[in-house]
Amino acid sequence: MCQIYSGTDPELYQSVSRSLRINGMVTSVRLEQRFWQILDEIAAGEGFSTPQFLGKLHDEVVSQRDDIPNFASLLRVVCTVYLEHQVGIAVTPEKTKPARRLAG
Repeated sequence: MCQIYSGTDPELYQSVSRSLRINGMVTSVRLEQRFWQILDEIAAGEGFSTPQFLGKLHDEVVSQRDDIPNFASLLRVVCTVYLEHQVGIAVTPEKTKPARRLAG
C-alpha cells in the first residue's frame, strides 16, 4: 500500500507560487502543484478563472469570519473538501481516526 504514496510523482508536490489580486492588492500564494491543479478544476467547474475563484472565496470567508489567518492552508483544505465530495465521502473531525503506523 505504501507504493501508492511513496511512488507519487515529485512534480505533483513541487512548490509553485502564483500572484493573485485580492481586494485590489497583489499577493502571492505558494502551494504544491497538485493543489493548484485541483483549484484550477474547481474554478473551471464554478465558471471562473482560478484568480477570480480565489478572490470570491476569500471575500466569502472574510464576510463570514472577518479574517483568514492562513489562506494557503484554507486552500489546501478546500481541495480536500472538494475531493471528498467528488467521491461521496465527508470526513468530519469526530469521524477521523489516526492513520495506521507504517511498518519500518
